[in-house]
Formats: sequence, C-alpha cells, structure tokens
Amino acid sequence: MKRVLAAALFSLAATAAQAQQTIGSVSTNFRLLGPNDKVVVQRFDDPRVPNVSCYVSFAQTGGVSGGLGVATNPSQFALNCVAHGPVSIPADLPQRQEVGAISASLLFKHFILSRLVDNQAHTLVYLLISTKVISGSPANAVSAVPASN
Repeated sequence: MKRVLAAALFSLAATAAQAQQTIGSVSTNFRLLGPNDKVVVQRFDDPRVPNVSCYVSFAQTGGVSGGLGVATNPSQFALNCVAHGPVSIPADLPQRQEVGAISASLLFKHFILSRLVDNQAHTLVYLLISTKVISGSPANAVSAVPASN
C-alpha cells in the first residue's frame, strides 16, 4: 500500500513538473551576499486543454534569505496566456479548476493559477492570485483565450 501511494505521489509530482517549466530570469537588484533579486518567467501548460500555455512572470527575492529559501516574494506578477493551436473546451471541463501554483514563501504564501470557463463567450479565462491578502484584497492578474467551439 505504501509503495502504491509513493508511486502515485511521484507520478503526480512528475506530471506537475511537466506542466510547469522555468523559461528564464533577469536580475533586477544586485545583492552582495546571496543571489540577486530577479524576475522569473515560467510557463504553465494547461493539463486539460491542449494548445494553451500561460506565461507567468514574478518577482523573486534574493539575498541570504532568498538563497536559503526562506524569503517571502512580493506579490508582483504578470500573466499572459496564449493558444498555439486550435483550442476546444472539453465537455467535462469544470467551471473552475486550479492549473498550477508557485510557492512565494516557505509556508504561507502562494501564487495560484486557476482556469475559469466563460461558456457564453466560448472563452477560457485564467486568473493568477496571491493567497496572501494585500491591503484587504489579493493581488491578481487575468488573461483569456478564445476557443473554437
């Protein structure tokens, strides 16, 4: 039973790793100790909708705390989703589903990418939010991809 559970978790992690890929980064602030602050660009391929990819850019804190993985990244990000082929909305696609996540701190903050379906406009809407509330409202970005059906 433990082997089956471990295999399932490994398979899930491998699938998530295939759906998310780091494209690159650009340094934005020099740090004498530890890595520089930077903006990172990642691609998320929608696991349920072929031919749709979302590109997310986000600020990543460097320095000693960033190098140790304990820094909290600021809620500064952007989102652009594109179709690189025909897009059709599967009949069994949920109205709202999480597509991916980025850890923005050791425990308490994540950036969550969700897909929403606008059936009237035959459009997929992708929403990126921060789970940590900023001044009473979560930071967010939105992008939409029209479907052919």
